[in-house]
Order: sequence, then C-alpha cells, then structure tokens
Amino acid sequence: MSAALSGAVDLSGLKARADAAGQQGAPSGGPPSGGSPVIDVTEATFQAEVVDRSMHTLVVVDLWAEWCGPCKQLSPVLEKLAQEGNGAWVLAKVDVDANPRISQVFGVQSIPTVVAIAGGQPVDAFSGAQPEPQLRQWLNQLLEALRDKLPGGGAPPQEGAEPAEEPEDPRFTEAEQAFDSGDFAAAEAAYQRILDSEPGNEQARAALVQVRFAARASQTDPSAVSRAEADPADLDAQLAAADYEVAQLDVESGFARLIATVRRTSGEDRDRVREHLVGLFELFDPADERVIKARRDLASALF
Repeated sequence: MSAALSGAVDLSGLKARADAAGQQGAPSGGPPSGGSPVIDVTEATFQAEVVDRSMHTLVVVDLWAEWCGPCKQLSPVLEKLAQEGNGAWVLAKVDVDANPRISQVFGVQSIPTVVAIAGGQPVDAFSGAQPEPQLRQWLNQLLEALRDKLPGGGAPPQEGAEPAEEPEDPRFTEAEQAFDSGDFAAAEAAYQRILDSEPGNEQARAALVQVRFAARASQTDPSAVSRAEADPADLDAQLAAADYEVAQLDVESGFARLIATVRRTSGEDRDRVREHLVGLFELFDPADERVIKARRDLASALF
C-alpha cells in the first residue's frame, strides 16, 4: 500500500452527485449484477459502483479518454485481466472527458491513470501504459495484501496452477501492523531492524521510505501551501508544501515547487531542497513519467 495515497483522497464529495441522480443502494461484492467484471462508471454511479463496492471487493478505476493513445493500449489489457479474475476484482472505467469531477478528486495530472480502491479509499495508483506481466504482478500483490481485509478479496488471477502460498514474514507483519495502526515510529524501527540484518532487502528499504514520508506528511497541514506561496524564501514552508501536495496526489506540483526553489537558491539551501526532492522521487517507480520529467528539470535547474 502506498503511504502517499493512504487516506489522502476524500471520495465523499462524489456522493452528492449520486444522491442527486437518485442512485439507490450499494452493490454487493463481486461483479455487477450484469455478471461482467468490467463496468462503465459515471459521477452519478461512482459512489455505489466504486466506493460502496470497494468495501467488499477490490475496485480498479481506469481513468481514460477517447483521444488518449496509451489508454487504448492499457485498457484492453486491464479488461482481459478482469475477465480472467473471475470476480476477484472489478474494473471500473471512467471517461475523464465526460466525468471531469472524478479526475479532479483524484488529482489526475495525466492519463491513463489507474487507481486501486479498497475499503472506500485509494490504496495504490500508477500513470501510463504498463506491460501485461507488470500489471498482473501489481494485481496479484494487491489481492494478496487485501486477502484477509476484504470479504471478497478472492484469489489473484493466475495463469496455470496456483503456486503454494508463501508463509508471511513475521518481521514484515509486525511493521505493517504498526503502520496500519498509525504508529509510524514502530513501523520505521521494524523495517530498520530488517535492513540491519539484511542490508540488501529492497522490499524493506522501499517500505521504510514510504513510512518515513507518511510520518512526515501526517504532521503537515494545508496551510503549508499558503505559507509557501506567501513567502517563496521560506524553505521550511516550501518543503512542507511539497510534502502536502504529494500526499494529496498533486505530485507534479510538489516536484515543480521544489525545482523552482532549487533555481532560486544556492549553497547549503540548494542542497537541502535537492535532497528533499530526491527523497520524494524514491516514493515512486523510477520509470514513472513524472519522476523522469522532474529529474530532467532538476538537472537543468542545477546546471
């Protein structure tokens, strides 16, 4: 689960649209009544088909548009995997041109964007087209993580026989439980103990980055952005504002803010901002287009 996403998006704003349209009740877990695990969702049906359904079943939201070339590559693969999933999860397709409010709620900066919803909240997301093996792995990991948390968690889509389930590592279980309870210090300590004994454990290293960001972001309030705008020379405000924007999924704005700060600073101040920005990059896949662009812009700002 991405700490940058957890609890960062308020989906309740779309409920009024559903109520105004007279949307009644919530679907049960599993595929929609029509039997298809692939559904088209609008602002009026989002509450029932996505938020309410996600209380029982993983819902993967595909934000796309007719004019988007990469969307035409990604969507068919997601639809294929949803059909293979046999009800383990539901694919909810959203035309962002026809339903702009949904993309605004998620803070979508580019499409395609895919957001996984469970328990009424985003739990992970990515942007851009992805190859089928990577998508399959992403889904498997999500379903495995949610297996004991959602009634309809189901089994991940598999090709061929399902391999024997690996036993959970109690060290990671301890860390994850601490994180889930909001005890970021205990979670950080648990992941650090893993790294102390296994310096090459990339899973623990990536989780530690997420935990540290979650702890820092939890102390940041929305006023950081207004303070940063009021005083561009206030480095603490700029760093806090960037953290808040990334936590709110306005990733590009957070990156751009710090790159602009790098351009107008020098010496130790510049190094401090650069290091903070590089730390934010570590929250994302290095292949993320937003990270790639920001790295190019940072290099330009530095040299």
